[in-house]
Amino acid sequence: MYTTLNGTMLYRLPRVVLTLALAAVLFGLAACDNVAVPPKSQASEELIFQDENAYRQYLGKLYAGLNVTGQVGPFGDVDVEVIADEGFSQYMRLYWQMQELPADGAVITYQDAGGAPQELNQATWNPSNAFLAGMYSRIGFQVANANIFIKQSQPNVLANREVSETLQEEIPEFIAEARFLRGLSYYHALDLFGGVPIVTEESPAGTTPPPYPGETKEEARRAVFDFVESEMLAITGEADTPDGQVLPDPSQQQYGRASKAAAYMVLANIYLNAEVYIGEPRYGDAAEYAQKVIDFGFQLDDEYQHLFLADNHTADGIIFAIPNDGQRTQHFGGTQFLTHAAVINANMDPAAYGIDTGYDGLRTQPETVDLFETGDQRPVFDNTPGNQFFRSGQSLQVTDLLDPTAGYAVPKFQNKTSTGADGQNPTFPDTDYPLFRVAEAYLIYAEAVTRDPGAGDPSTALSYVNDVRERAGLTTDITSSELDLEFLLEERGREFFWEAKRRTDLVRFGRFTGSDYVWAWKGGAQNGTSIGACRALYPLPAGELAANPNLPENETC
Repeated sequence: MYTTLNGTMLYRLPRVVLTLALAAVLFGLAACDNVAVPPKSQASEELIFQDENAYRQYLGKLYAGLNVTGQVGPFGDVDVEVIADEGFSQYMRLYWQMQELPADGAVITYQDAGGAPQELNQATWNPSNAFLAGMYSRIGFQVANANIFIKQSQPNVLANREVSETLQEEIPEFIAEARFLRGLSYYHALDLFGGVPIVTEESPAGTTPPPYPGETKEEARRAVFDFVESEMLAITGEADTPDGQVLPDPSQQQYGRASKAAAYMVLANIYLNAEVYIGEPRYGDAAEYAQKVIDFGFQLDDEYQHLFLADNHTADGIIFAIPNDGQRTQHFGGTQFLTHAAVINANMDPAAYGIDTGYDGLRTQPETVDLFETGDQRPVFDNTPGNQFFRSGQSLQVTDLLDPTAGYAVPKFQNKTSTGADGQNPTFPDTDYPLFRVAEAYLIYAEAVTRDPGAGDPSTALSYVNDVRERAGLTTDITSSELDLEFLLEERGREFFWEAKRRTDLVRFGRFTGSDYVWAWKGGAQNGTSIGACRALYPLPAGELAANPNLPENETC
């Protein structure tokens, strides 16, 4: 079988009873105490959707695809069989590692999966890296399942089924959510891999590998950009779309489900990075859509740390989150990985962070520590358990990647609530992953206007930056003369450190490759060294290239 982005391996037959973990969380459906109800049988997609409940369940599965790893969690009947350890295959764990490990914010101890984490850490990967294959396959799995849902939910299909009037009224919005989730994964593909095949519900199914969407890599990447843009514009009602296939405003949407604001955040991000993606600056559009998000009335939470705790579903300023529940979404990725891997048992008390044990894995480089000034509450630089940087017994310098005490520890994500209570389960946290926050809209607007003063109002841009800094506890506002690109790169490094944005930021600012900026273990050297321009994009996985002769290889080093 092909292992292509949307090939037949990823179209394996769905279940009659699908992953209900997030369906239960998001839709109030019944689910057992484990992560999923075991499948009753294998069945064709047409048979599955004869059951009216399957529509909500399948949509729940699409959301769960960002979170859980299989049908029976935390291990069992894995969805994507690319990496031997199921926990390594979780969507956000893979995405986080591909964004943070090659950059200046995180180092990791682990050597699993054929050394894949260390290759990311040192920017020495090749097309055979298991994490690249895992991420590519997770993206494809999301796209394939979204396509099935969209295809099986069309009006002409529903007309031949006994579907209640109530469900028929809800289905168009469900389709918009599925299109959002598909577009979100294509955005991740656009950023990480560049040009990839585009497959929709209208594409023929079968064994033929999907075509490459362009004559050149540049044309293919533009095609993916155009697809993501057109989908997000359609489901926000700003371009033609079938009646009803529009996301609701955030005030009308359930927490953890996609709203117009989430789609606007995708648009703001692709426009901010358009010069990288398609060689065309779109800073006016970036500022416009960031402002659209802000205009919905999201507020910065008074307590930065609240955004990363077990009750962060009550925090202000989260636009789109991946919900976690210690009883019903059990896996070894996402915030489970980030809470446990960041705790170093030799020097830290796991119970202080609401967990049962540390995994002795993640620390940070000194270059990130140096970004913060005294008084910044993102973190406070002391040894009090609960602050992001934990220093006691940890060295500032990362002299040895495999030594868990080399580098300050970063317990940013915790399984404690804002009142100090523990989460439900010390192994599997309740902490949601905040994929988009309003602070990002503030800083996107500020950067877009700094790059192009005609993109918006410079005084508004300055006020947004100072709002973010004031929330961080900094009492001195910056002035317009201090607001430049270098400052904004550093500010994003402070506000979003360990939130899977740093590699993209460094690429956009021209600081990821080359030798203008080096950090610990960049290029495999303890003090950092230059890496080639080819590292700005990940290569397509070796298995993908072997399976799909339509794909040209990205430049490799």
